[in-house]
Amino acid sequence: MFREHHRERIWPIICLTVFLQLFTAAVAKAEDGYRLWLRYDPLPGEMIGAYRPRVTSVVVQGRSATLDAIRAELADGCTGLLGGPVPVAGGVDRAGAVVVGTPQSSPLIAGLRWGRRLAALGPEGFLIRSVRLGQRPVTVIASDGETGALYGAFHFLRLLQALQPIDRLDVSQKPRLQLRVLNHWDNLDGQIERGYAGRSLWDWKALPETVDPRLRDYARANASVGINGSVLNNVNASAQSLSADYLRKTAAIADAFRPYGVRVYLSARFSAPVELGGLKTADPLDPEVKAWWQRKADEIYKLIPDFGGFLVKANSEGQPGPRTYNRSHAEGANMLAAALAPHKGVVIWRAFVYDPKPGDDRAAAAYDELQPFDGQFAPNVLLQVKNGPVDFQPREPFHPLFGAMPKTQVMLEVQITQEYLGQSNHLVFLAPMWREVLDSDTHARGPGSTVAKVIDGSLFGGRLTGMAGVANTGSDRNWTGHHFAQGNWYAFGRLAWNPDLPSRQIADEWTRMTFTHDPRAVESVARIMLESREAAVDYMTPLGLHHLMWAGHHYGPQPWWDKEPSPVWNPVYYHRADARGLGFDRTKTGSNAVSQYQPPVRDRFADLDTCPEKFLLWFHHVPWDWRVRSGRTLWDELALRYQRGVDWVRGARKSWDDLGGVIDAERHAAVAKKLSVQERDAAWWRDSCLLYFQTFSQRPLPPGVEQTRRTLREYMAKSLLDIDATNH
Repeated sequence: MFREHHRERIWPIICLTVFLQLFTAAVAKAEDGYRLWLRYDPLPGEMIGAYRPRVTSVVVQGRSATLDAIRAELADGCTGLLGGPVPVAGGVDRAGAVVVGTPQSSPLIAGLRWGRRLAALGPEGFLIRSVRLGQRPVTVIASDGETGALYGAFHFLRLLQALQPIDRLDVSQKPRLQLRVLNHWDNLDGQIERGYAGRSLWDWKALPETVDPRLRDYARANASVGINGSVLNNVNASAQSLSADYLRKTAAIADAFRPYGVRVYLSARFSAPVELGGLKTADPLDPEVKAWWQRKADEIYKLIPDFGGFLVKANSEGQPGPRTYNRSHAEGANMLAAALAPHKGVVIWRAFVYDPKPGDDRAAAAYDELQPFDGQFAPNVLLQVKNGPVDFQPREPFHPLFGAMPKTQVMLEVQITQEYLGQSNHLVFLAPMWREVLDSDTHARGPGSTVAKVIDGSLFGGRLTGMAGVANTGSDRNWTGHHFAQGNWYAFGRLAWNPDLPSRQIADEWTRMTFTHDPRAVESVARIMLESREAAVDYMTPLGLHHLMWAGHHYGPQPWWDKEPSPVWNPVYYHRADARGLGFDRTKTGSNAVSQYQPPVRDRFADLDTCPEKFLLWFHHVPWDWRVRSGRTLWDELALRYQRGVDWVRGARKSWDDLGGVIDAERHAAVAKKLSVQERDAAWWRDSCLLYFQTFSQRPLPPGVEQTRRTLREYMAKSLLDIDATNH
């Protein structure tokens, strides 16, 4: 009786305990995306068994903020991945130790006498080798600099996360590009221009007294993929960013970033000497203006000794610049470069310049404006050139400046935030887009003169190299608004480190680190990622169409729009649809922008028979009945491409739904919801564009293309953002 009574009393307690354990486990496994790709959850059991004997302790000798970060990262990462504690040790007292550091910080590494090899790799390069110290097999991660040791530690953890063998390691890496920089278009009021993931990460009102701990996590994530710089403010800059108050705030951010090797930069407003300094002019050749910038540089470096430099948008879209004073871009850039040179700072001068003059081709403007000054820029100036000659479109040919300025240091600018690619609603993996431009052959010095070789300095011998990405991070809990948009941040860092990395490798790494190790799920997710960009081109801008987006916010289609004050801000300017055909003639019979490319490229683009179909309507005005390579007419091919894009999104939704038992429920549901929006948007793109272009082609939709769901008037009445706002 006592036992029965005891059992009756204890059973509810047991049930409650089990429930609480299950609830706690469920909460612990809930995923909001905050951890990005640095999720150190236990690996599959068989891999833990394989790794455990080779990762028994972490040895990081010496003390500094960076060495402390390495020690914590490896201890936490290995402990989490291997499902049990991996202690920090002061020396190698057992086999399987992971020894990390520099010859200066670690007597163990100094004793290996790798100094010459490490020096050749530089302070950001690293070696990871399986060696013996005494009689004990260990893994050594060594660099000539502490930041390089940090990068090596993250690479080692990536090997574990990607289930790579670690028993016979002999890894030697250094970054191909020196400046691997995120451009944040963040305003001082906390808003982000073209930001789709909440507000700015920088709380300017609270700084410098209060520094959000999230800034450390941001810097850590950047370091994990080798990003070493961050421009904190919008290229449409406020002069206040350079005021004494805001420089102190910037210095506090720099302090948070420094242990992770991330240097801060600022966008500099060219007219700051007038607006901030009270001068009557910002003429770059004026002695008082030069002196003002020199004093400002001295002030900055006194607060931030490792300040990276200035990013400048000048004489573009209403921004002030040297041409305001009848000076060249080279004269403006070089004036700022002279102020920064004593401090080893750099000027990153954006090539995004165009004059909205009637009759001009915006795609040709940057070349016309800047190419004549090749060789006139100072040694600490980098010309930052967008991947294509218009503006981050779903697809563009590579920018002609990459093959036209052999005496100028040129870096690549890509857009990680998806301004024209569905923003935070569409799953579009951008590595294939960036891979496309990096692999593009400029023919500047014969075949094989790729854009990658231009920006890494190997083609023209540039000393200063770099790649910039317009950031997609914000205050949203998952950082990027869409869980898959994190993959574009990751991909940017990996390609800036090594511009030759295949998209497939990047997608596979990121999927394993972010979602799952299940082989079939990894294959399915990577396939979705790798196909997504081409699908977006299909349902937005197939066959070389471009800039069809809704004016202002750039979300959704508006191919009919012609009301902007400048012709080059209107979609009709770019597609030029008429009764005869479709597309922008950039050959000799049109703007002749094609002449800016080197002869082999120019000749291929200029000939309608040899132009790649993906750029057909970029370079040619093509008759509606022109037969493309499939044998179909242009109209039929266009319509079927739009349909193909919609069909892909439907298939991707089904593939994602099938992963419901593998991907955690929280993120699976969030992505599924986004994919439903993407399918709606893709169909909206198809229907509105085909209805509009059909008013010119006067041809029926071919078999296989679904009939449109609304009238053209209905599509013209509201943008997709307006529809969302109404529904909300």
